[in-house]
Amino acid sequence: MLIEFRFKNYRSFRDEAVLSMEATGLGMYKSCLIKYKSKTYLLPGVAIYGKNGGGKSNVIRAFWLAVQFIKNAQRTQHADAAVPVRPFRLNDYSQKEPTEFEFIYTINGIKYWYLFSANSKQIYKEYLYHAPKGQKALVFYREGQKFSFTEDKSKRNLIAETVANNQLYFSVASIMNDHVCVQAMKWFREKVYFSRDYSDIPKQLLEYSNDPDMLNAISNYAKAADVGIEDMEFEINSKEIKGVSLPDEVPEGIKAALTEFLQALSQAADNAESKLSMNEVKAISMHIGLNESGESQLYPLALEDESDGTRKIMSLAPAIEKVLKSGGILLIDEIEKGLHPLLVNFIIAKFQSKDTNPKGAQLICTTHEIELMNMELLRKDQIYFVDKSQDTGSSELYSISEFGTKTADNIRKGYLLGKYGAIPELDIEEVN
Repeated sequence: MLIEFRFKNYRSFRDEAVLSMEATGLGMYKSCLIKYKSKTYLLPGVAIYGKNGGGKSNVIRAFWLAVQFIKNAQRTQHADAAVPVRPFRLNDYSQKEPTEFEFIYTINGIKYWYLFSANSKQIYKEYLYHAPKGQKALVFYREGQKFSFTEDKSKRNLIAETVANNQLYFSVASIMNDHVCVQAMKWFREKVYFSRDYSDIPKQLLEYSNDPDMLNAISNYAKAADVGIEDMEFEINSKEIKGVSLPDEVPEGIKAALTEFLQALSQAADNAESKLSMNEVKAISMHIGLNESGESQLYPLALEDESDGTRKIMSLAPAIEKVLKSGGILLIDEIEKGLHPLLVNFIIAKFQSKDTNPKGAQLICTTHEIELMNMELLRKDQIYFVDKSQDTGSSELYSISEFGTKTADNIRKGYLLGKYGAIPELDIEEVN
């Protein structure tokens, strides 16, 4: 579970931004909280609001970039490879300073603190702490190419000798069987999911096709999204898939086809229709209609003829179900895009309910959907804002908890009135 994410000097964020998943002492919706320690609870999700161009998507991008680099730095960072950081550019000094990312998280009952800072040429600082017995203990600390360890010094010094200045010790140590690093890396490799890719690094689509229940999830969410869909049928390489399920050992060819299928599902309408019709995976939605006798009957409709909203929730379905079943964290940029507000509520409610979220999964999403501010699903400490300074061009991330709002405050109304910032400043013409 994520406890806290910090980053600074990345894209539109010049100064440190902190996203905390630790719950405050609010009395509302306490049943949705994830118990961490005897008196500490974590949030099952947060919604990040902000005006267009304010930088809210950069919070997700920062998380994405850091996670992908951590997972892959040992094989992508050859001698001349640049570290894929993007420092703040709207002044004359931030580009000379390193970009920094820090994760505080827990997996298998152990708390970890991991940080790295870098510019495009080298890693400046890196450390990993853990608390297997409750007390914070150093695993490794690095400044440039100087490393320090408190345990397994001989083995870790040998590993350090193989780490280039543009590589992460954490990544290299994980593939060289450093037990603590291997256990700490499992969170990044197995518990973090994204709804889309970004172009900061080479494209690496998460292969939900590894999950044999993927097609079941797509079918079930399609039926929830569209009252006309009664069932779905899938065909892979001209072979019909009965029962909308796959074997645990999915052949590589089918994995590749399913990955392309998910990609096409999540793309914009102008690209998706042709790609879906050409894909090796065919999906047919069965809609109820009336025959000449006036009797109900099911009629097929090709997936490329379905609405953008139906396809959008279907593309999200595998990731949502995967994280709810196994635990972890899912990050979705613009969760409301193409979806009816009730479908957004449908997704968020799954994370807020212990019945559908028994493993303590978490959701971080960016959104413009102000109906969520009615506080009928979310707690106040689950609302974050991103605003950009007109003077410096720098984005700032902050929680509504910093405003000291009262229980009776209308958060939605206050936001629209500009009480919390993070809204566009517009002169709207009066209509008579």
